[in-house]
Amino acid sequence: MIPERVFNWAVWGGLLAFALLAEALGETYWLTLAARAAIFAIAGVGLNLALGNGGLISFGHAAFFGVGGYAVGILATHAQTYTPLFGLIEGTQSMPVTWSVAIVAGALAALVIGALSLRTSGAYFIMITLAFGQMFYYFAVTWSAYGGEDGMSIYVRGGFPGLNTLDPLHFFGLSFAVLTLVLLLVRMIDRSPFGLALNAVRQSPARVETVGISPRRLRLAAFVVSGAITALAGALFADLNRYVSPAMFSWTISGEIMIFVILGGVARLMGPVVGALVFVALEELLGGLSDYWHIWLGVLLLLIVLFARGGITGALTREARRG
Repeated sequence: MIPERVFNWAVWGGLLAFALLAEALGETYWLTLAARAAIFAIAGVGLNLALGNGGLISFGHAAFFGVGGYAVGILATHAQTYTPLFGLIEGTQSMPVTWSVAIVAGALAALVIGALSLRTSGAYFIMITLAFGQMFYYFAVTWSAYGGEDGMSIYVRGGFPGLNTLDPLHFFGLSFAVLTLVLLLVRMIDRSPFGLALNAVRQSPARVETVGISPRRLRLAAFVVSGAITALAGALFADLNRYVSPAMFSWTISGEIMIFVILGGVARLMGPVVGALVFVALEELLGGLSDYWHIWLGVLLLLIVLFARGGITGALTREARRG
């Protein structure tokens, strides 16, 4: 058993070292896989804020992932066709701008969904978040102005000042930097009075309410931040693939994001990162051998749930769970 802080640094450094090794060997595909894992990890960190800190089991985070992706896709489409959005707003493929729009759109979507969903709890909350995700999915399928079920292609990857985003190393570096900043943000939230109160709400909402703090407001705030982070991941995913489709809203995406968190460890800072790395590795190593590689993922997930309630991180480290 090793200290969790050492483990966290090892995971962070291991992902960076893998990318640098791939660059040294000229393996650009490995760099793409590393970027994909970093993006999935961002989405997992977003969900973990709501799930691990707030105790909110959301099965609709694909809604925010898709909103982020479509924010990038819509702005890129209008930039490519030279047609202003709503006849007023020029399209753009500047990553700082599209990411900012994605974050705001994701936060607003989370505010609306959270305000309604948090009127319920337990299984009802799970189902209503799933329902919202599916509503977004079917809306995107019928949204013919932006490709409908065929989605939208982004012919030129967005730009970032000082970087060549078409270079796999540069794009990985950008994704890795965003992941690092998101981890630092979540760490700050976790140690702040807001984070401490949120953890208290997860453990005993009634006691928090007796001291004059509204559990619903705390959870809604966490849900909004969680949605914004997940939308940012969706924006990066759209930039990586240069394509967005209704599949980004699918319940399977919500399930995969949940798997990242459970595999790595719920309420563990680097848990979603570990889970995303394991998921991408299994997808790459076993996906080429069989179309049914998810069976082995299911077996691993079952073992984690039964014998390692703290996920892979909890099984390998000795620190207690946050909160």
